[in-house]
Amino acid sequence: MQYSPELDGPDLLDWWIRQPNQRGRHRARRPTTSDPPGTRFAFYGRMSTVGFQDRASSCRWQRDYAVGLVACHGRIVVEFFDEDVSRRVAWPDRPQASRLLTAMADPARGFDAIVVGEYERAFHGQQLEQLTPTLLRNGVQLWLPETYGPVDFDNPRQLALLDLLGVHSRREVSRARYRTTAAMRAQAELQGRHLGGRPPYGYRLVDAGPHPNRAHAAWGRRLHRLDPDPATAPHVRWIFEQRLAGYSVASIARALNDRGVPCPSDADPARNRHRSGQRWMLTTVAAILANPRYTGRQVWNRQRTDHDGIEPDCTIARHHQIQRWNAAPQWVISRQTAHPPLVTEEQFVAAQAIHTAPTPTDGTPRTTSWPASCAAASAAASWTPTGSTAVPATAAGTATPAPAPRPLPDRRPSTSGKTTSWTASGTTAACTATTRVAQPRPGRGRCLPAHQNMIIGCGHHTRTIEAETAIYTLHPPGSCLTTTAKIPLQRDGDHAKHEKASRVVWK
Repeated sequence: MQYSPELDGPDLLDWWIRQPNQRGRHRARRPTTSDPPGTRFAFYGRMSTVGFQDRASSCRWQRDYAVGLVACHGRIVVEFFDEDVSRRVAWPDRPQASRLLTAMADPARGFDAIVVGEYERAFHGQQLEQLTPTLLRNGVQLWLPETYGPVDFDNPRQLALLDLLGVHSRREVSRARYRTTAAMRAQAELQGRHLGGRPPYGYRLVDAGPHPNRAHAAWGRRLHRLDPDPATAPHVRWIFEQRLAGYSVASIARALNDRGVPCPSDADPARNRHRSGQRWMLTTVAAILANPRYTGRQVWNRQRTDHDGIEPDCTIARHHQIQRWNAAPQWVISRQTAHPPLVTEEQFVAAQAIHTAPTPTDGTPRTTSWPASCAAASAAASWTPTGSTAVPATAAGTATPAPAPRPLPDRRPSTSGKTTSWTASGTTAACTATTRVAQPRPGRGRCLPAHQNMIIGCGHHTRTIEAETAIYTLHPPGSCLTTTAKIPLQRDGDHAKHEKASRVVWK
């Protein structure tokens, strides 16, 4: 018989298969039948990643399982398939599963039951137990290959099986995570291998040879390592030099902006699409100064991902991912130098020990004066010196009689030169502030004697009261000064979107 596209269709190979072979056997396909009547099913599937999995093949094998399970009972009429979603994510937070939940609540949903190709593709831990009330409330069946059909939520044996499957699903994730992190820990510590991610500012990725795994090397995979970037590495060295010279983080950031130096997100916009790329920020400079990878050592596990619970949606437990910084003892540092350093280890350690107080550009300190009736001045009167006696401010070492009180006008804000003060009836207590302090509220605490014209000095670790006759060292725990200076911690990256800012930071 001669093939004719007009009569036999455009598929030549399909036409050939349907022809009898030389031995007389007919290679005909099974006759196609119409969709069988019965239960209407909604298929749900999921794949964890898109970089290492193929959607077509992953969805196909899961759907084949589901089709074989419901072959004699109905047909699949709609499909919901999540891509790049972990099984740990709750159903309301999965894009396609959330659509399925919304469709389930619609009386005209168009399906009667849900079928999945594998339990682990759909559920993790107690997710199915939490989803059960929603299924029962909407009258939707759940079909699983592990139960050979519909789940009977009144059958104790099936409920025990579902609990076991949930535990197994959680255990599978835990085992995979433990093995992966253990391998990455060894690779970072013993081999100094770059384990992915954006290179730090001042570095670029270069080829480091074939992959040590023969199979991966055969596939063409190669290793990468960090190498100094000629365009940005000098700026990193300059930042450390300025810090070691005693400059504050804020002044370094300001100098970089004044010089027009491209910030990290501007120098590498392809890897920093989530940042503006406009100017240097204080947190950016602090992150560079706190990154030990500039010493040439590979450092891993500086960050972790936690799953914090949020308000549950009915009976379904939900959580959100948040990145947090690990303490330094939890970091994994390579034993040997893994890439060319930009600073020495001595310079890096010395930079971590520097704490500078912000000062005006002209070098003149500013003082902020408070009325004696404010809470800070009241607490200053009740603070206890560390010694039994005050430290004399005079050369002779003895306290002299205080001068007569000088009356001040009513409270009003005034600015004179570089000293900002709030005056009130009585005396005035001034604070040489190295951190930003809250504006005082009058009417709280008891007033100081009018003849005590004092200055509250705030240092890095101590506070003092400087009167005209003596200097008193105070106990920091007794202070009521509001230490709310928002000086960010030295961390690798902008953590404002991950965590709340630290309440108290001594710099």
